[in-house]
Formats: sequence, C-alpha cells, structure tokens
Amino acid sequence: MFSKNLKYYRLKNGMSMKELASLVGVSSMTISYYESGERKPSMDTMKMLAKVLGVKVTDFLSNRNENLVFAHGEFRKSSKLSVKQQDYIKESVEEYLGRFYSVIDVLGGDVLPEAPVCHGLILTDDIEENALAMRKYLGIAEFGPVGNLVELLENKGILLYITEIDNDAFSGMNGLVNGRPYIIVNGQMSPERIRSTIAHEIAHFIFDWPDDMEEKQIEDMATAISGAFLFPFIDAKRELGIRRTSITKDMTLTCREYGISMYLLVKRANLCGIVNDNVAKNFYIKAGQAGWKRHEPSRIQKEAPLLFMQLVFRAVSENEISVQKGAELLKRPYSFVEGQCFAEEGVGDGIY
Repeated sequence: MFSKNLKYYRLKNGMSMKELASLVGVSSMTISYYESGERKPSMDTMKMLAKVLGVKVTDFLSNRNENLVFAHGEFRKSSKLSVKQQDYIKESVEEYLGRFYSVIDVLGGDVLPEAPVCHGLILTDDIEENALAMRKYLGIAEFGPVGNLVELLENKGILLYITEIDNDAFSGMNGLVNGRPYIIVNGQMSPERIRSTIAHEIAHFIFDWPDDMEEKQIEDMATAISGAFLFPFIDAKRELGIRRTSITKDMTLTCREYGISMYLLVKRANLCGIVNDNVAKNFYIKAGQAGWKRHEPSRIQKEAPLLFMQLVFRAVSENEISVQKGAELLKRPYSFVEGQCFAEEGVGDGIY
C-alpha cells in the first residue's frame, strides 16, 4: 500500500505533488504515478521520499486494509479549507480506521456494538422535539447532562477519531466506513467545542434531511439541535431559572456540569426566553473583547476515545497479535504497549 501511504504522508506534511517532486528531484507526474500505483520508486528514491517527508521507509510499506469502503461526508461549499487540506482529512480518516479495523479483523466484528441506523429520524420544525428524539434514539435520558459523549458513542457502535488539524476552519466531519458511521473532530478545539461538534455531526447522520433544504439551513438546524441535545429546555429552566437579568459567574458551574461553553449556555438561555436579546448581546460583546470567541477558558477535561486502544491491548494480551504489531497499530512505543499489557513479575501480586 505504498501509494496510499505516500499520499497520506505528503498531505500530512502539507505538500503538493509539485513541491514534493521538487525536493526529491523527480517530476510531479512521477509522484502522481507513485500515488496512483502505476509505478513504484527505486529504493534510493523511496529513501529520499522518506527523508523529505520525515518518516521511515517502513512507514510507506505498512499494510492498508483493502476491505474498507468509505463514504465521506461533504465539506461545506463555503469551507475555507483548501482541496489539499480536505484530501488530507479524508486520508487521515482512512489511515486511522484502516489500523482500527486491522484489530477488528483479528478479534472479530462482534466486538463492535451494532450502530444506530443512519438517517432514521424524521426531522420536524421543532428544535427541542428533534433534540429529545435524538436523545431517545441514542438511548439516553430525556433530560440532564450528557456524560462522556465520546464514551457514549463508542458504546453505541459509532467510531470516533480525534485528530490535530492546524486550521480553525475545520471542526468536524462525519461519514461511513463499511456502512458504519464515523465522526472525525479537530482535537485542537476546546473540550466543550469538541462535544458540541460531535453532537452536531450526530444530528447530521441520524436525521433524514430533506433534499430541498439548503446547506446553510441544514448547518444552522444541526447546530441548534446539538445545543438543545446538550442543554435541553427543561434543564435550562431548572438550572438557570425562569428569568435572568444578567449573565453571572455562577452560570459557569452549569457549564461545567453540562460540558458546554458559556457561549452555548447564553445562546440556549436566549432561545429559551431566560435572558432577553440585550442581555445576550452584552455578553457576546464582552466575551468577544476578552477573546472568548476563539479561546474561551475550558472548564472540563477533554474526552478521549479509548476503544481502539482497549482492543489492541486485548489482542496483545490474548496473544492474537505481537507487542510489536500492537505498537505499530497504535503508533506508540513498544515499551508503552508492553507495559500496559504485561505487568512486571511480582507487581501487585497479580492483582490490578
């Protein structure tokens, strides 16, 4: 799978074919042939490619799961991401899920829960009703905080990949791998924004969106549903009160409890009639002046996917794969995987 790996590492380095070709000393057409699989480089050229891209030759030769069929979601037409950046995001999903499914193939597909049916909910004009339907569809309480959202999705058979994309224009995207929904989000965002983005992407693939609905309307509706999903109307009234004349510091405790930003809390309070437009506007002005629009202080811990790591550790511990293979799949040091799977003799007398 040299061709796919070359493309992945080129895009990861933010290079065009022309830029890579210039640094390696070949033509851009040659790079195109390499990435399409029409030609293979000599070992000397492969070493040069590895040097330029900052990887090992063996990284080019790592296997890719050829049994996966991807259906990636579309980027917004107004997206500020370049085509190269969009391609990298898709390639990074395929590279990660290729490693993920390698251990699934070893352990058997039944280790993953059956995922919810995509586009199985009928959309209505009522945001609160849609949010409640989404909670019921995922089998969680109709009101109250949504706990660890990442853990919830993994237990529902929805795959999640948190990656680092150095571009504020990208927050998240959803798609399918072998018919199973996945979500990719930008790990450089705050934990609160990651939760909001995940909820937004869930809305995208759970509801049956009308074909004649414009993109902006879909995005606005998904955003509104995600806010109501994380902070329902009944909770907003109970936590904040029926009427508030100002935004006060005590509300940060509610933000922490529900895993949401103050921006989202104020938006929901405004939509629920708890604060009026002037109160909300004054908050947005002050928050903007404080730099909160892009860097609001986080009040919660970042949630991290654990399923992939757990499955690799299980496969290693049960001798289904070697420690070395586990390290390659996770892209972690050999010592890390070994330490997680095999305790030193006498440690804890065998009790963990």
